[in-house]
Amino acid sequence: MSQLTIFLDTDASQSLSTTRTPEHIHQQLHSVGVRFEQWQTRDDIAAGDNQESVLSAYHSDVKRLVSEQGYQSVDVISIASSNPQKDALRLKFLDEHTHSEDEVRFFVEGQGLFALHIDNKIYEVLCEKGDLLSVPANTKHWFDLGPEPNLVAIRFFNNPDGWVANYTGEDIASRYSRLDA
Repeated sequence: MSQLTIFLDTDASQSLSTTRTPEHIHQQLHSVGVRFEQWQTRDDIAAGDNQESVLSAYHSDVKRLVSEQGYQSVDVISIASSNPQKDALRLKFLDEHTHSEDEVRFFVEGQGLFALHIDNKIYEVLCEKGDLLSVPANTKHWFDLGPEPNLVAIRFFNNPDGWVANYTGEDIASRYSRLDA
């Protein structure tokens, strides 16, 4: 079940609030400019499936969002726990960074933990199957796919080059939650 936990960016030991109610998650994130929605999913997609089959399965949803937001490229990240590069992929996303465009993910399968650093707070968003999260451009954040990933997510980009990170060099991400196995 999706979850939002909010902390001060100076104290990872005490949460300010936690909710698992999708409407509350939407309201809290919307108030800081973050889009959170839940979409209908299918049961015939699994971690490790190729990009073509995932995009084909969600063609109408992808087409609708691309038309609505003008995204220039769409791809799929599909990582099973058997992937030999899983540790390197996990490390790539764990440090605080920004993007010059929105970071948009629709979770087709599995889960991931986004942490958004906004206005002196950390918004930890546990995204699960069916969740769509859009992190606004230039928002400091990090992402944990966990030590044993089982993840399929459709990614939407305004930049035709895809995922490009600008790392902040701060170690704040190391003080907050990680996704356990």
